[in-house]
Amino acid sequence: MKPVIVMTQTSNYTNDKVDIIHLPMIKIEPMLFDYSILDSHFDWLIFSSKNAVAYFYKYLQSLQVDKIAVIGEKTKAYCERLGIQVDYCPDDYSQEGLLHHFQNINNLNIIIPSSAQARPHLHNALNQRGAHVIKIDLYRPVPFTDNIYKLQQLINDEQIDAVTFASSSAIRYFFSEAKINNSKINYYVIGQQTFKTIEQFGINAPIADIQTLDALVDKVLESRE
Repeated sequence: MKPVIVMTQTSNYTNDKVDIIHLPMIKIEPMLFDYSILDSHFDWLIFSSKNAVAYFYKYLQSLQVDKIAVIGEKTKAYCERLGIQVDYCPDDYSQEGLLHHFQNINNLNIIIPSSAQARPHLHNALNQRGAHVIKIDLYRPVPFTDNIYKLQQLINDEQIDAVTFASSSAIRYFFSEAKINNSKINYYVIGQQTFKTIEQFGINAPIADIQTLDALVDKVLESRE
């Protein structure tokens, strides 16, 4: 019998090895920003999520940018579906992998449209290397309360085998709201930052070997074996 996994991100991902229930913990609200920023020339545009691509896509035609970098397998695939040329994507799909590539960037102009709650590590590190970085707060996550309580019920009724998290925000929203009385449930995460966040709630969750949903499912199956 296939394990039943809840995925808490917004993707309609499927995998024949498991039965998946999609319950996003986050809803997205677009934000206003200073549109005059788009009049400048940029050497690089960096997308770190599919949401950033979706919400910024309509501005791309008016933006003067030489190259586009992305973080994440799904982000890259989404760009390609929209006909956006991707000039660089780190092999490990991580911010750290991208930073390893972005070494000699003194005086380069870089724009990063992203969530208002995106961790500042990427922006700060690029600035410290001499780049001129503009971060646009393009959207903000808010709790998807109905789904939080649906997941709480599934866990407490022992209807699922595992819960997976791909973002720190989803973890914070869920554990700050939900009341869990089932200590047997297993949690899994993508990325070191997400792991550090779930640790704050007293949970030691296995981490996917690479930052993809396929690797996350493989980690669930590996743990069950």
